[in-house]
Amino acid sequence: MEPITFLTYLAVVLLLGIICTLLSQKIKIPNILLLIATGILISNLYYKGESLIQFPDAFLTCISVLALVLIVFDASSRFKLGEFTNFSVWALKLAAVFLVLNVIFLTFLTFKLFPVGSVLIALLFSTLMSGTAPDAVVMMFGKSKNKIFELLEVEAIINTPLIVLLPFIIIDFIKSVKVEYVFSKFIEQVGPFIQQFVTGIGAGMVVGLIVLKIMKRKYSETLSPLAIITSALLAYTIAENLGGNGVLAVTTMGLFFGNIYVTHKVQLREVSAFFANSLEILVFILIGLIIKIPFNSSFIIKSLILFAAYLVIRYLAIELSLNKLGYNLKEKLFMTFNVQKGIAVAVVAFTLTTLSIAGIETILHLILLFMLYSIILSTIVVRFSGFFVNPSTK
Repeated sequence: MEPITFLTYLAVVLLLGIICTLLSQKIKIPNILLLIATGILISNLYYKGESLIQFPDAFLTCISVLALVLIVFDASSRFKLGEFTNFSVWALKLAAVFLVLNVIFLTFLTFKLFPVGSVLIALLFSTLMSGTAPDAVVMMFGKSKNKIFELLEVEAIINTPLIVLLPFIIIDFIKSVKVEYVFSKFIEQVGPFIQQFVTGIGAGMVVGLIVLKIMKRKYSETLSPLAIITSALLAYTIAENLGGNGVLAVTTMGLFFGNIYVTHKVQLREVSAFFANSLEILVFILIGLIIKIPFNSSFIIKSLILFAAYLVIRYLAIELSLNKLGYNLKEKLFMTFNVQKGIAVAVVAFTLTTLSIAGIETILHLILLFMLYSIILSTIVVRFSGFFVNPSTK
């Protein structure tokens, strides 16, 4: 591909992304929906038998890694142990119960309904679907004091690092452990997986401690933000080159950054968030462009059945974890239907498109459909939120 052609495609995608974002603000719907729809529309445009817009694999891989590192660091750095309140504990309980129920029931249903080939692939999907991002709620009721809105926001902050990290741990496990019927052989293969885990944490700790120790003493308005982003990328690449888990390394470093005193931390976090948000437009359009949904009735109907089961699982998680908070049925339904997927799920899906694993294509189709279903449902429910909750209630 000629460089000028590639740059033209990139400029067109970014321009369309900006237009979609401005339009979404006008009509007050999440920009994610328009961005993904734009990507799907572009993917169905052909010229001389080929897709109208294509990107080199190397570019897609680099963008996916960069977006992944920035999103993981931004999400994990917001997880502050010192700011945990009793209310945060309830959000943590909801996130944990929802994750466990998904691992048990959604994994089973996915494996039975779709040809994913492996339970581990179905498990990857179920862990990723445990993530939430109540963007529609925040857009409509950002200044509301209703505890339900706050609970949904805190839950998203808590579950984001987990749902980004767990799929890659599962992927490393799939790559490290080959299925054997001899138990002793299986045990032998678990060793390399544990080594990846330890190496990832170690790389994140070493890079994090060195960089943050320097930043405790010195701050540069121009260099410090760049140093943070560079160190996150460095932690990822060191871990991967040593055979470790790069996502775990970045998560570890992000947790250090979020919980250790650093001068001008707010400004540094704003810069990393800016870069992360800047990549959102590209990521959402690209996943719509790359992931080709099979628009056949059988697949769509099965995906809708699975999504309905997913909502039942969500309701059960709310019943089991928040039963002592006294929420009524309408409030529980409001929390059940607000399971919108955001940038964390998108960037993991985008990264998965660069991998060659049996059964991953079906999972990618389901991820994109679940993103669309959840965004549409959340947007509708928020528009009729007066039926479910009182925004002014504290």
